[in-house]
Amino acid sequence: MNAVNPDGTPTARVRLPKKWAKEQFAQAELMMGANHIRVRCYDGITRMGRIKGKIKKRVWIREGDTLIVTPWSFQDEKCDIIYRYMPPQVDWLRRNRYI
Repeated sequence: MNAVNPDGTPTARVRLPKKWAKEQFAQAELMMGANHIRVRCYDGITRMGRIKGKIKKRVWIREGDTLIVTPWSFQDEKCDIIYRYMPPQVDWLRRNRYI
């Protein structure tokens, strides 16, 4: 079942970061290999991101992609990548001023 807006455009379901789980937006900067990516988080810190096993096989992440990350509680310069946005979702986030 595909939902459609009144103007005929498809409805985009967009997952937002959960503040209570310390999730935040990030931009993929540099592929390091071995499931690691350098990401620039929206709090201004550049972290080493690790692709979680759950999305490792399902989603291909490239430089420039918008992501949701969770910083590690015990090592602030590292984080887990938990979600990647598709281009229509990024457009929706920009239109609604989330990023």
